[in-house]
Amino acid sequence: MTVARRHPEWIKVRAPGRGEYADTRATVRDLDLHTVCEEAHCPNLAECWGHRTATFMLLGDVCTRNCGYCAVSHGRPQEVDAGEPLRVAEAVVRLGLRHVVVTSVDRDDLDDGGAGHFAATARAVKERVADCAVEVLTPDFKGSREALATVVDSPIDIFNHNTETVPRLYRRARPGAKYQRSLQLLDDAKRRRPEVLTKTGLMLGLGEEADEIRQVFADLEQVGCDILTLGQYLQPTRQHLPIERYLSPSEFADLRQEALTHGFRHVESGPLVRSSYHAWEHVSG
Repeated sequence: MTVARRHPEWIKVRAPGRGEYADTRATVRDLDLHTVCEEAHCPNLAECWGHRTATFMLLGDVCTRNCGYCAVSHGRPQEVDAGEPLRVAEAVVRLGLRHVVVTSVDRDDLDDGGAGHFAATARAVKERVADCAVEVLTPDFKGSREALATVVDSPIDIFNHNTETVPRLYRRARPGAKYQRSLQLLDDAKRRRPEVLTKTGLMLGLGEEADEIRQVFADLEQVGCDILTLGQYLQPTRQHLPIERYLSPSEFADLRQEALTHGFRHVESGPLVRSSYHAWEHVSG
């Protein structure tokens, strides 16, 4: 195994600024909301908050799983905050959003995995801003079709669930998750409400091979996935999985072109791309 030691020159992030960034930060703090931008150490935080956008993370900041790539804390989670959906909706109003991305920690301790909370948030947002597109980025709900139905039947516009990596690396990167379960979730969501766009993302640089990536593209085509994001895995701390390889911007461009041959409506591909990066552009046109 070859482990990459230093970031290449194309891995550059913008430093936090003032103005819109400060307004976004103040809104998140004032409404006592969590964001995946902060909890997952997203490299695009300054840019996105500068555009008055943030990905809200429901159900606390402690996850019941311990994935090898993720910076979110794991352990015993907090009680469900029934007022959180209304505060997310208020944030949408204050920030003037017309596209909001809402995700959560894994909550395997809850009977529905948090599905009802996602649905309540979607309803709250639509009640305040009817023309705001609601994108949910959900856990796998341990494969519960009932939980999935709760989310998909709510007023969402985009259903996102990340496959994250190739099947061979699941045991090392995603203990507790199953590749086929994630594919099934995307398939079930599309079959249940065909008009809802389905979306998924892969992080690259964990040791996956080119033919394995191609197979994932083909598998996603089979379940009718509409939108794909491809980005470089960046190690949050030295305790997380190491980066085995940095893909160049040209490699990401090539992967985008190859993925598009599998019928995706949109493919966002680049070193710093994340699931919700420029999410509003993924569904335009």
